[in-house]
Amino acid sequence: MDISYILNELGEDRSQYFNAVAPPIVQTSNFVFDTFEELRNAFANEDSNFLYSRGNNPTIDILSKKLAALDGAEDALVFNSGASAIYCSVMANIKSGDHIVSVQKPYSWATRLFDNILPRFGVQTTYIDGTKIENFENALRPETAVIYLETPNTLTFELQDLRAVAALAKSRGIITIVDNSYCTPLYQKPHALGIDLSLQSGTKYLGGHSDVLAGVLTGSKEMLKRIFNEQLLNTGSGISPFNAWLILRGLRTLPMRLEHISKSTQKVIAYLKNHPKIERIIFPFDEDFPQLELAHRQMSGACGLFTILLKADSIARIELFTYSLKHFLVAVSWGGHESLIMPQAAALAPELFDANNEHHRLVRIYIGFEDPDYLIKDFEQALEVL
Repeated sequence: MDISYILNELGEDRSQYFNAVAPPIVQTSNFVFDTFEELRNAFANEDSNFLYSRGNNPTIDILSKKLAALDGAEDALVFNSGASAIYCSVMANIKSGDHIVSVQKPYSWATRLFDNILPRFGVQTTYIDGTKIENFENALRPETAVIYLETPNTLTFELQDLRAVAALAKSRGIITIVDNSYCTPLYQKPHALGIDLSLQSGTKYLGGHSDVLAGVLTGSKEMLKRIFNEQLLNTGSGISPFNAWLILRGLRTLPMRLEHISKSTQKVIAYLKNHPKIERIIFPFDEDFPQLELAHRQMSGACGLFTILLKADSIARIELFTYSLKHFLVAVSWGGHESLIMPQAAALAPELFDANNEHHRLVRIYIGFEDPDYLIKDFEQALEVL
């Protein structure tokens, strides 16, 4: 489908809501039935009927149709956070005694699921360097049920070859799940490369304004119907109608926001790359990125998130640089209108900082909607004090 049709027309039957241009927020907990047959059908197929807004709702239904189409998937589920989408997609595809292969350094709440919750039920996880397909092959066991991917990750941006991993998994009957938050469906299409389930944090680029939490999961109708009935309804982790409406509003401007942010990011990186106080830039489309060929092969764009390696000999110097920036907010997440900075050293006790450990000197940057020259001037003055 044409993206303009998806974002502006798909699922929007205005005759059903007084010919209003914008879809309404159907803020109701439950729905009325005129006949036994209608009620019986809703009980039997709650995923495709409006029974109780914990599961399905007209505002959420419009959003789901658009998100599925953007991903080139049969169906989509929308959750109250990206963490919920991760939890439900994994839990739906494992049982006691199963094994998971995961890339190193996935999103923190995926790590906590794998390390803290699943071992209580006899599910083990093996973490691997996902940049090489042979690492997946070597980690698989007869009881492996899920391969969990995140490409690129959101600090050091390692990629996995989605087509190769999907082919390997299908040959062994293993489910593949990928976190596609960095690229969004506009810049990477996991299902077209053979991946079973694609998830993303709608909190980021889809919402786009740092005012809503959401998670998205796309895949086949058969698999998502099972996840809806067994995980989403039981955990109560579906999105609210109001938050679904905010994501709908954000989708209208998604292409132009990503285009603007991408162009601004390229200009900022071009300045930072040659600065004497920055040792290295880590960005999937940078000419020195070790997986540049793969990035161009499976991604059509890279947006506003990148990492710099500072030349700093102490945590105090990193802190000074961070708070010398006047137009970057120190905050987690990304994808909104505001530019952000997140130094990895902030997660360390000061006495543990080691300047020889590159990871300790990584600083993640997100470029928002501000004029790039405005941000470059801010970097200029902040780097002067480093």
